[in-house]
Amino acid sequence: MNRRHCATAAITLVCALALLTAPVQAMAAPIPEPGPTSTAPAAPKKSLEEVREEIDTLYRKAGAATDAYNLAKEQSKKQSGEIVRLTKSIADGQARIAELKDRAGAQAREQYRSGGLPPGAQLVLSGDPDLFMDGVNQARQGQQATKGMLTELEQAQEDLETYTKDASLNWEKIEANRVKQAKAKKSINAQIAAAEKIESQLAKEEQARLLQLEKDAASTAQAAWLSSGALKDINREASAAGKQALAFATAQIGKPYVWGAEGPGSYDCSGLTSQAWAAAKQPIPRTSQEQWRQLPHIAIQDMRPGDLIIYHSDASHVGMYVGDGSIVHAPRPGRHVTLTGAGTMQILGVVRPDK
Repeated sequence: MNRRHCATAAITLVCALALLTAPVQAMAAPIPEPGPTSTAPAAPKKSLEEVREEIDTLYRKAGAATDAYNLAKEQSKKQSGEIVRLTKSIADGQARIAELKDRAGAQAREQYRSGGLPPGAQLVLSGDPDLFMDGVNQARQGQQATKGMLTELEQAQEDLETYTKDASLNWEKIEANRVKQAKAKKSINAQIAAAEKIESQLAKEEQARLLQLEKDAASTAQAAWLSSGALKDINREASAAGKQALAFATAQIGKPYVWGAEGPGSYDCSGLTSQAWAAAKQPIPRTSQEQWRQLPHIAIQDMRPGDLIIYHSDASHVGMYVGDGSIVHAPRPGRHVTLTGAGTMQILGVVRPDK
């Protein structure tokens, strides 16, 4: 059997060597017939408008990922605060259990010193009839106190187990959110890097034209929105809180967009709106998607300055309405907080933080 295996291996080795030493030409693709030199047709160069749309799509995807990152970050912050509270509850519960055990131990020691009977029982067994009724009452009270203490001890232990379980679940949620943040951050970086790479490959003249195309596209969208009659009868004044929020937001004009930022030196879109309403003593959710989900919805014709306009079908962008058909917002990486037409992007709806 061993000889047969050796023979087979030897044959295999010989075949392999034969293949390796065979002329390269035998394994190469057929040599083309002589003729005119031909090359594969180059991919047609994209127009600047196509480049603009591609960059816009990449930044929109980055915006959606930023919202996921911000939401996970906010949830982790809340869960961390809950763990701090639970940790205190666990410490308090442990201290309470220790106190109850000390009391139980003191009672046991007292019974041992008195022959295993509580003071009330000893009085019941005494021969003094004047003390008999008092002894009965004391014995009953002692039994009730002991029973109450044991019940309280059992409840304290159950509460402690609940606190510990809740803390463990919150740690798991924090870890899940940490993974979610990491994935979102990776996606954000990839989308932004891809968009920046496309822009960096453009000549200066093309970059200038690209910026003009962005402005033209925004103007066209705004004109179409205005011509639809969207602003008809919209002449409401901002509420007192809305004026405060608006004053804060407009004071940030010129500061750069940075994803995940909520001031004071830079903002992303929902970082700006959430901080503006926080300045008006009206806390709102951190992300545009949660702002859309949790805040009261308002019809566009009922819109007033200070309201938030949510954009795109995935609620991935938000701006604050300032009146006269304009918003203040943090657009995207590479841009700054600015005023622009409210109809320059696809409107999903309007929400009011102080309704």
